[in-house]
Order: sequence, then structure tokens, then C-alpha cells
Amino acid sequence: MHDFVTLEGQGVRAAFVASSEFVAAAAAQARALGYARVPAVFVPHPIQDRTDAEMRELAEQALEMILAAVTG
Repeated sequence: MHDFVTLEGQGVRAAFVASSEFVAAAAAQARALGYARVPAVFVPHPIQDRTDAEMRELAEQALEMILAAVTG
């Protein structure tokens, strides 16, 4: 989230990507940093036990949402 704030402060469009476990935490952190809403994409949790192939699949599934978040 801090990277998002830094990039946005430099005029770079950014989005926050995390697993679904962190929806509430991300919203709280965004508010604490002065953002009512941060463009965010949440992928299914958990992440750490996924294989490389599973991670590629998650990335492919999320790509359109990520692009929309940084261009919309």
C-alpha cells in the first residue's frame, strides 16, 4: 500500500494487488493513508502454497482486472 501511495504521489497510476484474505486490511490501510478508495485487485487466498503453474493461472485470471484498475 505504501508503494501505491509513493507511485500515485509521483503521478504514476497504480493499483494494489493482494489475496482475498486482505480485503479489510487493505481498506483500513488505505483510509489510514488518506485514500478513501485504492484501485485494488484481490486474488484467491492462499498464495504461499501455490505452484508456479497455479500462480501463472492466477495472474492470467487477474490481468484484465489489473489493467482496468490502472487505466480506469
